[in-house]
Parts: sequence; C-alpha cells; structure tokens
Amino acid sequence: MSDITHLLELVADDMHHVEEKMRSGVAERYPDLAAVVDYLMGAGGKRLRPVLSLMASKFFTADPDKNYALAASVELLHTATLVHDDLIDHALLRRGMPTLNASWSAGSTILTGDYLFARSAELSAETESVRIVKLFAQTLMTIVSGELQQLFNDGHDQVPTREQYEQRIYAKTASLFSAGTEGAAILGGATQAQEDALRKYGDNLGKAFQIMDDVLDFQGDEDVVGKPVANDLRQGIATLPVMLFSQNNPSHPTINTIKKAIIREDVSDEEILAIVEAIRTSGAIETTLEEARHYARQAQVNLQIFPDSQYRQAMLEIADYAVARDV
Repeated sequence: MSDITHLLELVADDMHHVEEKMRSGVAERYPDLAAVVDYLMGAGGKRLRPVLSLMASKFFTADPDKNYALAASVELLHTATLVHDDLIDHALLRRGMPTLNASWSAGSTILTGDYLFARSAELSAETESVRIVKLFAQTLMTIVSGELQQLFNDGHDQVPTREQYEQRIYAKTASLFSAGTEGAAILGGATQAQEDALRKYGDNLGKAFQIMDDVLDFQGDEDVVGKPVANDLRQGIATLPVMLFSQNNPSHPTINTIKKAIIREDVSDEEILAIVEAIRTSGAIETTLEEARHYARQAQVNLQIFPDSQYRQAMLEIADYAVARDV
C-alpha cells in the first residue's frame, strides 16, 4: 500500500480546523513568521500525527475543538523539532525543499523553532486538561533528551546498543505518535485499558515508521526520499541496518569506515557507497524490514479492544502503509 489518500479523506474536514489552529494568532503578531509557518506547513508530508490523533478521537465523544487543539499541538511540536534538528544537522534540504536555516541565520531559525514550541504548548493548554499539558511537557522532554543523548555520544565510535537504539527511536518518532493517540483517549474520557491501547498503538506505529525510515535510508530512491543514500550515517547516526551489519560482520573491511562515519570523520562518498553495498547484500535490510513489520503488527493488535469502524479500519491500514511506503 503506497497511497493512503482515501484514508486521510476520512478526517479531511477536521484537518482544515487543525490547520486553522496551527496558523491562528501568528499572522496578527508577526506577518513574516506567518509566512514561514505557511512554508513549513506546505513542505510536504501526510501529517499522520494529527490525522491519527483525530481518528483516535472518533472512538469517543469529546469537544471537537479540544481535539483540534490537541492535534494542532502535536503537529506544531513536530514541526518545531524539525526546525531545530535541521539547524543542528546543518541540513539544507528536507523532502527536497530548502530548510529554514538554508536562508535564515542560526539565531532567527532557533527563535522560530522556539516560537513554534511555545505556540504548541499554548494549544495543548487550550484542551483545558492538566493531563494533556503534562503529556505535552513529558513528550517535549523525551524528544529533547533524545537529541541531547545523540549530541553527547558524538565522538564515540561505538555502534549503539539495541537499548540505546530503542530509546532513540522512541524519543525521535514514537513519542509524538503516542502523545497524539493517547491524548485523544484522555480527552475522550477513555477507560484505562483504552488509554493504554491507544498509547501502545502510537508507540508501536511510531517505531515501525522510524525503522522503515532506516530501511529507506539505505534502499530508497534518492529523488523520491529527498535526501542522499545513507544520510543518517553521513550525519554520524548508526541506524538498525548498520547495527545489525556490524553485529553480524565484526571483521568486515568496512567496519572501520563505519566507526569513522559515526564520529563524523571525513568519509568519502565512495566509502559510504561501499558501506551501503555491503549492508544491502548482507541481509541486514531484510531483517530490519521484518522488525518494522513486527511493530506494525503489534500496533494493529493494540486496536483489537475497539469495535469495528471506518476509523479503526483506517488506523489498521495506516499500520500496513507504514511498512510498505517508498518515502
């Protein structure tokens, strides 16, 4: 499944309200910033985090405006993290489009990200739920802690352990998926079992999504993905394919080059491509893909507690999409 447009249409009307929430209040205060927000919102992507939050909200009866505020908060938080990530990584392109820091100063980029963080927090408060505000704060701390851990590990040539990898992909991706779906349960007055199910669904789906990103980083079409092959390794990040390859081939000639890449020493494009070829032919990609599929299946199991509906079916199909996509 490579096209889920028909699934996204289920909450298309709701997403219009969410996007209005994301833009609201910005233009009146800072017209230039409003233009930036419009640019960031138009930079591609399917907005799965708010979409899934909205779909999860359909299992319950709650104030729609509060659900819109939650979904907008989650997506703005995600957008803010991307702004800061691109600056930290000195990335000039995202999905084939120039990043904010490609044309703005570091100070302007940081402050824009800060503003988006603050606006996201304000939107979480619009839910009038102390638990949602606490969930937002915990999620933000998790994301930032993951980035700090990555920075503190710079200079170490060791391939991360499985536990470290799990912590990184939870902080980077799964925590936000989980916040959106769990938050919908909280606003809907869900039972504890339903809350747990939607939190775990978001967690498992987010991990499946991130692990699939790891796969695409090595076997995706550069023109489609919008970044060079093995981009994470070029940034000093060892993802699951690299970990599995290193574990199973400790004496391979490319291991020293992998360690050089992790500590961000100069590694030629030819050396990177040699690593890519070695990993592609080692079986590590196939094993990584099966890991992603495992998490997607677990996410689908998490939804069994809910009665059948078009929204439940859509969330099941999105789990399939997460591990079948090419971008």
